Amino acid sequence: MSGRPLAAALAEYLAVRRSLGFKLARDGLLLEQFVSFCEQAGACRVTSELALAWVSAPAKASPGWLAMRLTIVRGFASWLQASDPATEVPPLGWLPPRRRTAPYLYSAGDVAALMAAARRVRWPLSAATYETLIALLAVTGMRIGEAIRLDRSDLSPGEGLLTIAGSKSGTSRQLLLHPSTISALGCYLRRRGELSPVPGEPALFVHPAGNRLNYPAVQQMFRVLLGRAGIRARSERCRPTIHGLRHSFAVSTLIRWYREGADVQARLPQLSTWLGHADPKWTYAYLWASPELLALAAERLEPPPRTRS
Repeated sequence: MSGRPLAAALAEYLAVRRSLGFKLARDGLLLEQFVSFCEQAGACRVTSELALAWVSAPAKASPGWLAMRLTIVRGFASWLQASDPATEVPPLGWLPPRRRTAPYLYSAGDVAALMAAARRVRWPLSAATYETLIALLAVTGMRIGEAIRLDRSDLSPGEGLLTIAGSKSGTSRQLLLHPSTISALGCYLRRRGELSPVPGEPALFVHPAGNRLNYPAVQQMFRVLLGRAGIRARSERCRPTIHGLRHSFAVSTLIRWYREGADVQARLPQLSTWLGHADPKWTYAYLWASPELLALAAERLEPPPRTRS
């Protein structure tokens, strides 16, 4: 690959990874910026100096954002190095170690407060949309990106199924919903039909203008709802986010299984499939999120008390 234009190498790298199911929308844009940066510097191959200069270019960037940029470049550079040994992979140790953030776990009361805040939103269609969206995220643990990509045709009320197509891992899955969830979605669709200026829009969740919800708008509204619901950060490293609803679902499910005396190890692949994790190891990551969950897991590891003969 020596002497090959970086732009052509990047196109092949993205094509290969996308053929394996990775979407790489953000990664692709950032790597295009990185390759352009290298080309403007007159470089025909990746060097650590160039990579670190590009990674650190954004002013006032958070450590997390810098770490993400470095990870993306390292992946591309490692792939290039297999064909061009002169390629340099920037070192991981260049950035200070990241402090692990603690996921914000919402209580049932928190979710109810968020839904109540959504009901008070000024625009009736937004009120109905965000109340239903928050409830769906809380009871299914689905990703926000999956929820805003849902079409009305993905819901099969008669079968009680919700189809999630094109998830983060590139696969599709079906969720068997509780009858109360199906009923709530049906109520929302009827309300949406009364209020939406674009009744033919295929999206399940829509803005007041009738078009599909988008991530920036949802993030902005969720911050507003957090404030109105009185939900605040518990610490510098534990701040409420919309993704916390997914963490909360996973943790509450695991806690319920432990309390029921279920074989959690045997059931964990079921939760992984439900959440859309490509590997159960990502589901294991939820175990550290709650002291209660850690305590329940530790109890399983303790030997049973000895009985006197």
